Amino acid sequence: MKKPIAWVMDTTGFVTEEFKAHPDVYIVPLNIHFGTEEFIDDGVDLTNDELYRRIKESTEFPKTSQPAAGKFAELYDKLKEEYECAIAVHASAKLSGTIASSTAGAEMSEFKVYAIDSLALSYGLSGLIERGLKLQEQGVEAEEIAQHLEKETANFRNYILIGNLTQLYKGGRMSGAQYYIGSLLQIKPIVQLTSDGELQPIDKVRSHKKAIQYLINHAKKDYDEHGVRRFQIMHGHVVKEAENLKQVLLQEMPEAEILIGDLSSSLAVHAGEGTLAFQWRREVS
Repeated sequence: MKKPIAWVMDTTGFVTEEFKAHPDVYIVPLNIHFGTEEFIDDGVDLTNDELYRRIKESTEFPKTSQPAAGKFAELYDKLKEEYECAIAVHASAKLSGTIASSTAGAEMSEFKVYAIDSLALSYGLSGLIERGLKLQEQGVEAEEIAQHLEKETANFRNYILIGNLTQLYKGGRMSGAQYYIGSLLQIKPIVQLTSDGELQPIDKVRSHKKAIQYLINHAKKDYDEHGVRRFQIMHGHVVKEAENLKQVLLQEMPEAEILIGDLSSSLAVHAGEGTLAFQWRREVS
């Protein structure tokens, strides 16, 4: 008898230890390129420490590429022998072609896959997997779970303090004018994944300290007014700063549960060392 649901995600999401150990969660890595060298974003082929070292030393700007449709087809060929269907949650289609590859792979394999555009990255993606697994435990059917997750993308809140404007600009995620003005004035841009999955600057401040306070103020507002208690701090190789932010947040929000995690290598390529992303989910009223 086949198992009901296989869960598929890509490495733009935050890959927790629980996901790695879960028998029904399958992780498809993106690829990272330094010139002619190609690495798999699996944390083994290229560790985060090695990635940041290479970025500092390399004369070529690294790039990322989505998994090929054939890679997904290979996975889905295996999964259809064991599962009735899959729910695949992927990075925002506005930022990555991964969901298109996943969908094409499912068609090649002729396997039923509910592909969900998370309209997010990092924990915004992973949180949907967590929610879906809980719904499955409650006995909800796959199609209904997929419909629920699509609706829940609207609940995602995020504020991102970019660590390296040069990487964001060279990676094509910031215009030349935005980069020039930001660098000239030493502005700290606050960017956000919008409700339709685009990465957009939403504000700018003149110091790192003010930028951190900006993140805290928005979190505290939803903590006080909407009862949010779970938050996630994703960081680009600055774990001490993330820990310090957590301690400040707990002073302001003593009942909060705050997770800290690394940005995946495929995100760090674009966001850069020093990035802090603060994320949570708020029920839309």
